[in-house]
Amino acid sequence: MYGVTQAFPHTEEEVEVDSHAYSHRWKRNLDFLKAVDTNRASVGQDSPEPRSFTDLLLDDGQDNNTQIEEDTDHNYYISRIYGPSDSASRDLWVNIDQMEKDKVKIHGILSNTHRQAARVNLSFDFPFYGHFLREITVATGGFIYTGEVVHRMLTATQYIAPLMANFDPSVSRNSTVRYFDNGTALVVQWDHVHLQDNYNLGSFTFQATLLMDGRIIFGYKEIPVLVTQISSTNHPVKVGLSDAFVVVHRIQQIPNVRRRTIYEYHRVELQMSKITNISAVEMTPLPTCLQFNRCGPCVSSQIGFNCSWCSKLQRCSSGFDRHRQDWVDSGCPEEVHMLYCDRILGPSYDTKIALHLKDNGASTDDSAAEKKGGTLHAGLIVGILILVLIVATAILVTVYMYHHPTSAASIFFIERRPSRWPAMKFRRGSGHPAYAEVEPVGEKEGFIVSEQC
Repeated sequence: MYGVTQAFPHTEEEVEVDSHAYSHRWKRNLDFLKAVDTNRASVGQDSPEPRSFTDLLLDDGQDNNTQIEEDTDHNYYISRIYGPSDSASRDLWVNIDQMEKDKVKIHGILSNTHRQAARVNLSFDFPFYGHFLREITVATGGFIYTGEVVHRMLTATQYIAPLMANFDPSVSRNSTVRYFDNGTALVVQWDHVHLQDNYNLGSFTFQATLLMDGRIIFGYKEIPVLVTQISSTNHPVKVGLSDAFVVVHRIQQIPNVRRRTIYEYHRVELQMSKITNISAVEMTPLPTCLQFNRCGPCVSSQIGFNCSWCSKLQRCSSGFDRHRQDWVDSGCPEEVHMLYCDRILGPSYDTKIALHLKDNGASTDDSAAEKKGGTLHAGLIVGILILVLIVATAILVTVYMYHHPTSAASIFFIERRPSRWPAMKFRRGSGHPAYAEVEPVGEKEGFIVSEQC
């Protein structure tokens, strides 16, 4: 349980944390949650079953002969670990002592207390799991809390942890927690801190650097023991990242009271056996659905996530990020995204897509619709022209026959005037309909039409 300084707003007491620990190996193409009740992403085939918080240490008895680890894909981040003999370990370490003294701040409360946390404002937007942060919470226990809902269980999830452990800066006058912000990067450093439950192990000095482009760098200067040997009895021991979303539940029995539950949807667990003196970890963010601000690029993206577009929120998401509750409450999972895009995309995007498909020898529905519309328009014009031509011809023929009554055309129509057509006469006095005999016309034989009653 962590205390908070007076600089915090009201701390949420009614908060539950529902979280799971995952394997440190991830695959890019994951099938995410099928139902909210599972509260976690499904992992790769080589992943173990979820474990409890008291069993987070990785039993990877690997040695330190390899100085540079290969890039490890964590789905949201790619990490690379540098060993003591690699120059990058020293290059990635930020020497705060050489920075401008007026920009380096020593936090007085954190440097003299145990299990305390304090808010720090950033001078830039820091992208974390695709979300832009302007505030973080620095804790004495060697980690940074990134959540918006402040609660006592800060170690559970939503953290950036270069080395989370039971550090107590108050046990030594040399222990400090300080930070430095130059406008493009924030460096938080835990200087000469000791473990409260094992002071004799020695002091630890390490730092976390948050860069404007989303990269996260862990630097380690003094690590007196193997991290895997640090006890997690009184405090979790973690190295990595975590993020979660918050769901607000209304309690029907108590009006105007809400309970918040935090669900962890992803975690990066780094190999603790690789954390030594003069080592470093660099984590580079991978693309997420949140970076797309239009429907077309969202649903057509190929970044390893099943990105969907929600027209009501005007947001692209895989459905599992910090805006999860808004996504569900707005009915975004039920939208038919691919069909809906055609109605909300602008003409400029349609043109680009059409040109792109044309270059690849494909046809689009939009081009087919345009062709169909053009054909209908041309047919309408031709029909009108034909109708006008027929009316004009009829008028000219009528005028000609009127002035030339003895012409062949006039005689033709006179012989076929209505007064000379066969006439049907009905007999009177009968209650049943009957047909009478008709007169023959011209050379045709006469005929009788009758109805038997």
